[in-house]
Amino acid sequence: MWKKKNKKAVQPSLEVKELSIQDVRKAVHAYADNKPNKVPLSVIIKQDLTIDYDLLSPYIEGIPQKTYYMSRETYEIFEEEDFELAQEIDRVQQAVDLYIQQSEDMPIIDMDPYKRISFFKLERLHLLSERPTRDFYLTDEEFMISYKKPE
Repeated sequence: MWKKKNKKAVQPSLEVKELSIQDVRKAVHAYADNKPNKVPLSVIIKQDLTIDYDLLSPYIEGIPQKTYYMSRETYEIFEEEDFELAQEIDRVQQAVDLYIQQSEDMPIIDMDPYKRISFFKLERLHLLSERPTRDFYLTDEEFMISYKKPE
């Protein structure tokens, strides 16, 4: 009779290194390209919006010295000083998605050539608990938002 040994795969611990946001982005893109189709990219995002470098270990050479955050909604990666922006993007994107679902309309300011998000419309449906500190814009990509003003 064969005995099955319970061995957990031992993963070498990752070394803290000087890694740029571009290094992290490259690793995330490689992970996204190679992950199984049914696995969402959001599995690499921890509750506090930090990135799970153990999952990225085949694609990155360590853990960055700097803290980087990743939006669960848009998958953008942010530097430590932009943590609030990452949180705001997630809140506003969720509100925009719900607004479109509920009203079958876009929550943009009427006649705005930049498709600026109307916080008033989102608040009217109780989709935002607090008003963001910056403007957001609806992009042409699957109703995603951006904090960058279109040209």
